[in-house]
Amino acid sequence: MEAFITSALLVALAEIGDKTQLLSFVLAARLRRPAAIVAGIFVATIANHALAGWVGAWVGSLFSPETLRWAVGVAFIGFGLWTLRPDKLDDDEAPQAGHAGAFMTTLIAFFLAEMGDKTQFATIALAARFDSLFWVVVGTTLGMMAANVPAVLAGQKLADQLPLKAIRWTAAAVFAATGALTLSA
Repeated sequence: MEAFITSALLVALAEIGDKTQLLSFVLAARLRRPAAIVAGIFVATIANHALAGWVGAWVGSLFSPETLRWAVGVAFIGFGLWTLRPDKLDDDEAPQAGHAGAFMTTLIAFFLAEMGDKTQFATIALAARFDSLFWVVVGTTLGMMAANVPAVLAGQKLADQLPLKAIRWTAAAVFAATGALTLSA
Protein backbone atom coordinates (compact mmCIF):
# COMPACT_ATOMS: atom_id res chain seq x y z
CA MET A 1 0.00 0.00 0.00
CA GLU A 2 2.97 2.32 0.64
CA ALA A 3 3.99 2.05 -3.02
CA PHE A 4 0.50 3.04 -4.17
CA ILE A 5 0.03 5.97 -1.78
CA THR A 6 3.55 7.36 -2.25
CA SER A 7 3.31 7.05 -6.04
CA ALA A 8 -0.11 8.70 -6.25
CA LEU A 9 0.82 11.58 -3.95
CA LEU A 10 4.19 12.33 -5.52
CA VAL A 11 2.92 12.29 -9.09
CA ALA A 12 -0.25 14.27 -8.33
CA LEU A 13 1.77 17.02 -6.67
CA ALA A 14 4.53 16.97 -9.28
CA GLU A 15 2.02 17.19 -12.11
CA ILE A 16 0.53 20.50 -10.92
CA GLY A 17 1.88 23.13 -13.30
CA ASP A 18 3.79 20.47 -15.27
CA LYS A 19 4.06 20.57 -19.05
CA THR A 20 1.58 17.71 -19.45
CA GLN A 21 -0.95 19.47 -17.24
CA LEU A 22 -0.54 22.58 -19.36
CA LEU A 23 -1.11 20.32 -22.37
CA SER A 24 -4.36 19.14 -20.74
CA PHE A 25 -5.56 22.75 -20.53
CA VAL A 26 -4.64 23.38 -24.17
CA LEU A 27 -6.28 20.18 -25.39
CA ALA A 28 -9.47 21.04 -23.50
CA ALA A 29 -9.55 24.53 -24.98
CA ARG A 30 -8.79 23.46 -28.55
CA LEU A 31 -10.55 20.12 -28.90
CA ARG A 32 -13.55 20.67 -26.59
CA ARG A 33 -14.18 16.94 -26.13
CA PRO A 34 -13.51 16.33 -22.41
CA ALA A 35 -14.46 12.63 -22.33
CA ALA A 36 -12.21 11.81 -25.30
CA ILE A 37 -9.38 13.90 -23.85
CA VAL A 38 -9.61 12.24 -20.41
CA ALA A 39 -9.69 8.80 -22.06
CA GLY A 40 -6.64 9.70 -24.17
CA ILE A 41 -4.74 10.93 -21.10
CA PHE A 42 -5.64 7.74 -19.22
CA VAL A 43 -4.48 5.37 -21.96
CA ALA A 44 -1.32 7.39 -22.63
CA THR A 45 -0.49 7.49 -18.92
CA ILE A 46 -1.00 3.75 -18.43
CA ALA A 47 1.21 2.98 -21.44
CA ASN A 48 3.90 5.48 -20.48
CA HIS A 49 3.99 4.62 -16.78
CA ALA A 50 3.86 0.86 -17.37
CA LEU A 51 6.92 1.24 -19.61
CA ALA A 52 8.65 3.53 -17.10
CA GLY A 53 7.75 1.21 -14.21
CA TRP A 54 9.13 -1.79 -16.06
CA VAL A 55 12.39 0.10 -16.69
CA GLY A 56 12.54 1.04 -13.01
CA ALA A 57 11.95 -2.53 -11.86
CA TRP A 58 14.62 -3.76 -14.28
CA VAL A 59 17.13 -1.12 -13.15
CA GLY A 60 16.30 -2.00 -9.54
CA SER A 61 17.24 -5.61 -10.20
CA LEU A 62 20.68 -4.64 -11.51
CA PHE A 63 22.02 -2.93 -8.40
CA SER A 64 22.59 -3.81 -4.79
CA PRO A 65 19.98 -2.52 -2.35
CA GLU A 66 22.50 -0.05 -0.88
CA THR A 67 23.48 1.40 -4.28
CA LEU A 68 19.84 1.55 -5.33
CA ARG A 69 18.85 3.29 -2.09
CA TRP A 70 21.42 6.04 -2.68
CA ALA A 71 20.59 6.42 -6.37
CA VAL A 72 16.84 6.65 -5.75
CA GLY A 73 17.25 8.95 -2.74
CA VAL A 74 19.43 11.38 -4.68
CA ALA A 75 17.08 11.13 -7.67
CA PHE A 76 14.09 12.13 -5.53
CA ILE A 77 15.97 15.13 -4.18
CA GLY A 78 16.82 16.03 -7.79
CA PHE A 79 13.13 15.71 -8.73
CA GLY A 80 12.35 18.13 -5.92
CA LEU A 81 14.72 20.70 -7.40
CA TRP A 82 13.36 20.04 -10.90
CA THR A 83 9.83 20.62 -9.62
CA LEU A 84 10.72 24.17 -8.59
CA ARG A 85 11.30 25.06 -12.25
CA PRO A 86 7.93 25.95 -13.84
CA ASP A 87 7.15 24.31 -17.17
CA LYS A 88 5.86 26.14 -20.20
CA LEU A 89 4.00 24.91 -23.24
CA ASP A 90 4.87 26.79 -26.42
CA ASP A 91 2.09 27.53 -28.89
CA ASP A 92 3.89 25.56 -31.59
CA GLU A 93 3.83 22.47 -29.34
CA ALA A 94 0.05 22.54 -28.87
CA PRO A 95 -1.62 19.83 -30.97
CA GLN A 96 -4.49 20.24 -33.37
CA ALA A 97 -6.99 17.41 -33.76
CA GLY A 98 -6.94 17.30 -37.53
CA HIS A 99 -8.21 13.98 -38.84
CA ALA A 100 -7.12 11.92 -35.85
CA GLY A 101 -9.89 12.98 -33.52
CA ALA A 102 -9.67 14.17 -29.93
CA PHE A 103 -8.88 10.76 -28.40
CA MET A 104 -6.00 9.86 -30.74
CA THR A 105 -4.62 13.40 -30.73
CA THR A 106 -4.59 13.39 -26.93
CA LEU A 107 -3.19 9.86 -26.69
CA ILE A 108 -0.25 10.61 -28.98
CA ALA A 109 0.43 14.14 -27.73
CA PHE A 110 0.25 13.17 -24.06
CA PHE A 111 2.35 10.02 -24.45
CA LEU A 112 5.08 11.96 -26.28
CA ALA A 113 4.95 14.93 -23.88
CA GLU A 114 5.37 12.58 -20.93
CA MET A 115 8.56 11.07 -22.41
CA GLY A 116 11.51 12.39 -20.39
CA ASP A 117 9.18 14.30 -18.05
CA LYS A 118 9.85 14.40 -14.31
CA THR A 119 6.78 12.28 -13.59
CA GLN A 120 8.07 9.60 -15.95
CA PHE A 121 11.44 9.62 -14.23
CA ALA A 122 9.67 9.60 -10.87
CA THR A 123 7.78 6.49 -11.98
CA ILE A 124 11.09 4.83 -12.88
CA ALA A 125 12.54 5.72 -9.48
CA LEU A 126 9.42 4.62 -7.61
CA ALA A 127 9.39 1.26 -9.39
CA ALA A 128 13.07 0.83 -8.56
CA ARG A 129 12.43 1.72 -4.90
CA PHE A 130 9.32 -0.39 -4.32
CA ASP A 131 9.05 -4.05 -5.18
CA SER A 132 5.52 -3.55 -6.47
CA LEU A 133 5.39 -2.59 -10.14
CA PHE A 134 1.60 -2.93 -10.36
CA TRP A 135 0.90 -0.60 -7.41
CA VAL A 136 3.46 1.95 -8.56
CA VAL A 137 1.86 2.14 -12.01
CA VAL A 138 -1.65 2.28 -10.54
CA GLY A 139 -0.55 4.99 -8.08
CA THR A 140 1.28 7.14 -10.63
CA THR A 141 -1.63 6.81 -13.06
CA LEU A 142 -4.10 7.86 -10.35
CA GLY A 143 -1.86 10.80 -9.45
CA MET A 144 -1.65 11.85 -13.09
CA MET A 145 -5.41 11.61 -13.53
CA ALA A 146 -6.06 13.50 -10.26
CA ALA A 147 -4.04 16.43 -11.58
CA ASN A 148 -5.17 16.37 -15.21
CA VAL A 149 -8.89 15.56 -15.14
CA PRO A 150 -9.69 18.80 -13.30
CA ALA A 151 -7.47 20.62 -15.80
CA VAL A 152 -9.53 19.22 -18.66
CA LEU A 153 -12.88 19.82 -16.98
CA ALA A 154 -12.25 23.28 -15.54
CA GLY A 155 -9.93 24.56 -18.21
CA GLN A 156 -8.13 27.85 -17.92
CA LYS A 157 -10.33 29.18 -15.09
CA LEU A 158 -8.79 26.66 -12.70
CA ALA A 159 -5.25 27.36 -13.91
CA ASP A 160 -5.64 31.06 -13.16
CA GLN A 161 -6.88 30.38 -9.62
CA LEU A 162 -4.41 27.74 -8.46
CA PRO A 163 -1.48 28.90 -6.30
CA LEU A 164 1.02 27.20 -8.64
CA LYS A 165 4.11 28.52 -6.87
CA ALA A 166 2.95 27.19 -3.49
CA ILE A 167 2.01 23.86 -5.06
CA ARG A 168 5.42 23.59 -6.76
CA TRP A 169 7.17 24.27 -3.43
CA THR A 170 5.00 21.69 -1.68
CA ALA A 171 5.72 19.10 -4.36
CA ALA A 172 9.44 19.90 -4.19
CA ALA A 173 9.36 19.45 -0.40
CA VAL A 174 7.54 16.11 -0.72
CA PHE A 175 10.08 14.87 -3.28
CA ALA A 176 12.99 16.04 -1.10
CA ALA A 177 11.47 14.45 2.01
CA THR A 178 10.96 11.20 0.12
CA GLY A 179 14.59 11.34 -0.98
CA ALA A 180 15.79 12.03 2.56
CA LEU A 181 13.64 9.19 3.95
CA THR A 182 14.98 6.85 1.29
CA LEU A 183 18.56 7.78 2.13
CA SER A 184 18.00 7.35 5.87
CA ALA A 185 16.32 3.93 5.55
